[in-house]
Amino acid sequence: MTTTTQQELFRFLEDRFACAQACTECARACALRASMVDADGTQEQEFVRRKGIMCAEVCDATCRVLSEQNSLDESAIRIQVEWCRTVCLESAHAFDRYPGAEDGAQATRECAQACTDFLTTLN
Repeated sequence: MTTTTQQELFRFLEDRFACAQACTECARACALRASMVDADGTQEQEFVRRKGIMCAEVCDATCRVLSEQNSLDESAIRIQVEWCRTVCLESAHAFDRYPGAEDGAQATRECAQACTDFLTTLN
């Protein structure tokens, strides 16, 4: 049987909060990025717009999972956070190819890092 120290509990809560906060910021940045792309633009613009929308939705859902008291077990939370990290990294790569999307790329990378940090704490 393992016991959780108070320091480990604080670390868990801090990393969980940091991840939820990064998800909120990322969702905002991705929604803004998606809204700035011309819906009738090129195929590349449409790709960036869709990645932004998807990332905003996944980050928003992840933030809700992390900030609300819910009945999800650790494995369900882990899956949600891993999904968020993956979508953020994919979005960062898409934003990298689109001029003017540097802020969105940075927000998605920061969110992916916060997800990684929280996943490390879960282990």
